[in-house]
Amino acid sequence: MLKYCTIAVHKNENGYCVVKHIIFTVTNDLTYDQRMHRICNSLGRAGYHCTLVGRRLPQSQALSHQLFQTKRLRCFYNKGKLFYLEYNLRLFIYLLFRTEFHAVCAIDLDTLLPATLVAFIKRKKLGYDAHEYFTEVPEVVNRKLVKRVWHTVAKWCIPKTDFRYTVGHKLAEVFEQVYGKPFDVVRNVPVYRPFSKVEKQEKYLLYQGALNEGRGLEQLILAAPKLGMKVLFAGEGDLSDSLREMAAQSHAENIHFLGFVKPDELKEITAKAFLGYNLLENKGLSYYYSLANKFFDYAMAGVPCLISPFPEYESLNSIYKMAVPCELTAQGIVESVKALVADENNYTQLSNNCLAAAKELNWDKEEKELLKIYESVFK
Repeated sequence: MLKYCTIAVHKNENGYCVVKHIIFTVTNDLTYDQRMHRICNSLGRAGYHCTLVGRRLPQSQALSHQLFQTKRLRCFYNKGKLFYLEYNLRLFIYLLFRTEFHAVCAIDLDTLLPATLVAFIKRKKLGYDAHEYFTEVPEVVNRKLVKRVWHTVAKWCIPKTDFRYTVGHKLAEVFEQVYGKPFDVVRNVPVYRPFSKVEKQEKYLLYQGALNEGRGLEQLILAAPKLGMKVLFAGEGDLSDSLREMAAQSHAENIHFLGFVKPDELKEITAKAFLGYNLLENKGLSYYYSLANKFFDYAMAGVPCLISPFPEYESLNSIYKMAVPCELTAQGIVESVKALVADENNYTQLSNNCLAAAKELNWDKEEKELLKIYESVFK
């Protein structure tokens, strides 16, 4: 890790040293957003003053031992069009009455409009961190009016940004073509942890992440009774209720929903897993060009995973050979899992490849790219 330094200290027009203050804006409640924790802590160690703004929910928990400040905005609505309208209005008001910041960076498209307006009004630097291709996510891509609204926001706001970055090279190329602006890449990778062998008392397959549309979770539930091991779901999302109902109707006793899991606890659960799950439906360009953090989290724990044959995953897997491409059907999942169980040598090699890849694909190296971006913003 980089030690504390003073690259964020700059002189103003009067010759006084000023620590640069960056506000990051998200729509989640901050507790489980590991990418933003890493980004804000890295910038904090580099001498920047960071504030992470999100949403207050009933289950929101205070963050401890972080090198950044937080602000949670309370909303009456927590989903749907009214939520986005209310949250964007509250975020705009909050930013408008802040005076001591030097840049605002919107995380994904759903906070970019108020950030753009306030950056223009107050003459601040404007950044955009695209975790996904927002107008192409399954929840948006087939809803013509909703997609048109977000596409209009993107076409108006993104060209006005001063700096931009996203999670993968393929997605950066697409964004550059669509919006006519270059995008840097800061991949969503974990902090490196030297591998320590843990006792795996029983085999289980783990899915970690949001329980949302297009992530192959229904197919996994259909496959579960034939896998011969537990299937764990760590996370919540739009499909939480329907997936639990589907699992109950299947009468499969090996399916377990863990709900939201704190990052430190999730690392322990991942380390004990036999196999990770990262299959996606091709329901839009966001998933097709995705590069999910779970892909790297599994590798860091020495856990091979099932992957979809999409560009970013295929590109990395061709180099590191740490995952198994799998057909997104219940039968395809069953066959892939049973093949790994039967071939212990292949499984061991995949696990060793994961650990080797983790030495390259980690935040200790990726944060250098992040710091380069912010050094260039304030030079």
